[in-house]
This record gives sequence, structure tokens and C-alpha cells, in this order.
Amino acid sequence: MKLLVTGAAGHLGANLVRRLLADGEDVRVLVQPGAENRGVSVLGNAVEAVEADLRDLDGLRRALKGVGRVYHCAAQLSTVAGREQEIFASNVLGTRNLLQAARENSVGRVVVTGSFSACGHRPGQVSDETVPFNPFDHVMPYEKSKAGVEHEVLKAVVDGQDVVIATSCAILGPYDYVPSRMGRTLCDFANGKMLAYIPGGFEFVAARDIVEGHLLAMKKGRAGQKYIISSGYVSVDELMDMMSRVTGKRKPPLRLPAPVMAAIAEVSTRVLKVLRPRSLQRLTPGAIRILRQNRKADISKAKRELGFQPTPLEDAIREQYEWFVAEGKIAGKSGTFTPRAPKNGASRRSVEARA
Repeated sequence: MKLLVTGAAGHLGANLVRRLLADGEDVRVLVQPGAENRGVSVLGNAVEAVEADLRDLDGLRRALKGVGRVYHCAAQLSTVAGREQEIFASNVLGTRNLLQAARENSVGRVVVTGSFSACGHRPGQVSDETVPFNPFDHVMPYEKSKAGVEHEVLKAVVDGQDVVIATSCAILGPYDYVPSRMGRTLCDFANGKMLAYIPGGFEFVAARDIVEGHLLAMKKGRAGQKYIISSGYVSVDELMDMMSRVTGKRKPPLRLPAPVMAAIAEVSTRVLKVLRPRSLQRLTPGAIRILRQNRKADISKAKRELGFQPTPLEDAIREQYEWFVAEGKIAGKSGTFTPRAPKNGASRRSVEARA
């Protein structure tokens, strides 16, 4: 049965595709025209690549012909203002288009990637799947869009479609080609370019764990349900300690108060929006707000219904660091990357050899 993976060149998608190939699956991937698709192109003929935009319903219809199951990982991710309509069109309307094309092609189950930022948050309390998202809170466009994605999923399920949501937290792990915000942070840390950090914390997930969560959701999840997949809560101080042990570098010398960094971020975001609107900013006001919330997740539902078991986050950071070294992203370091075998015992090394 052919599988389709959207967002296959992204951090989650690249890890998921490699796991599926290692498991012997027949994989078709959806790539966005003109985007950074190296996470897919390096695999060569190991996958069937189809170009289509999520906003193009006819393109999705063609991409889904002959497909039995779908992993929908693609999304526009941003923590800055100014891209609201683009994010809505890609994330919300794109998901609606994908689900419609899947129905028309008689696709079986669709697993949609959710975001922990779209789960409800109660200050000082642990969040689970039952806490409602508050759209009247001070939330980013991306968070609103992912809540909208869940709404599209529920509408489809009401109409009889088989869809499950696998909710992701901040991902740590290899095959981070773009790279992600956390990937850039790790590279800056290892290259001595990170001079300061702020206190706070968030839920993080190892790449191998979020992949496993998607596979379990496909196999065991209940239609219309969402499952939070996380490896654990980590404070920024603990994250800096882990990065220090993995890279052999000292932590940044400055630990700035979050309110001070928030004020700096507000000013720098406004300046960059005018002078360099497409530039990548490490700490945006939205990102700082999320870190200051110290949000924690209850993953008991994923454990109970899916059999999910998290792995150590420091192992994921080490894998991500070793992969960046092999990619030449860490100054003064060289080496090769040997991925660990997935939980089912399949060999990932053979997947890369097929590229």
C-alpha cells in the first residue's frame, strides 16, 4: 500500500520518510515547488517525489491517486507577524484541500501533525488533549492556524473520514536540513555564536519519538482523536546543560531576564520587519512568550492508547549534533553520521545507502 508524506523535506518529514523506508514501505512524497527540498532530493530514487502546493486542490488530487494512507506533516511555521494570510492558506485551507482530495481518492487513514502550541494552556497546570484552545489569548498566527487545522480534521471525521492527530512538541534530532529554530540554536551554541539565553522551558520531543508517535497513531489511534507526543519538559537551563555536555562547549555567559529580552525582541522585530522582512530571528516576541509560559504536557493518553514510550532527549541532541557535524555545520569538526536503528529493529543505514 503506497503511502504519501507531505512536508517530507522538513525536520519531521525527513525523519518519518527514512523510518518508513527502513520499514520497507512504498513512499511517495509531496514537495513544494521552489522550496528547500534537499531532505528529499538526497534520497534519490528511494522515494517517488511529486510537486504540488497544498493550496492547489487539483495538484493534490493527482498526488493522492493510488495512495492508501497519508501522513500530513506539511505546515507553514512562523513566530513573527505579517504572514497571517499565507499561514492560514497553507495550514488551514491546505489541510482542508488534502482531506478532500483524500476522500475523493478513497484514501484510508490520514494522520495529521498537530502542534502543542494549539493545545489549551492553563497557567501553572499540565495540559492534555482535553484542555480547550483559547483564541482570545495572546497567541501567534501559527498557533491559531493549527487550531484551525484541528477544526478541519473534526469536520472531516464527522463526515465519516478516518483522521487522527499526532500532536508534536519542539523537535530535536537529525536530518534537520532547513534547519529548524532549535537546529540553528544548537549550531550557534556549538560554534560559539550564542552569547546569551533566557530562562523558561517547553515540551520537547526527540525526532525518533515523534516519528514513532505518528506510526502508532496510524496503527492504533482512534479516528477524531488527538494524541500529544512528547519526550519531556526541559527548562532552558537544562537544555543549555545538555548542549554543553554534547558539544563540549561552555554555556553562554549571559542569562538575561526574560522581560529584558522580550523588550529587545519587540524592537528588533519591528526593525527587521521593515529592513529585512524575510530574515530569521532567533528569539521573537512570540517565541519568548511561549518559553516564559513553561508549558508542560500530559502524555498519558498516548501511552495508554498507543503504547508510546519516550526516549531520552539528550540522545536526540547528540544525534542532531553528530548529524550537523557530518553536514559541515559545526566549525572545526568533521565526521560521519550513523543513525540509531528504529525501535522495530529495521536498519536505517540501508535507507541512506539507497540514495
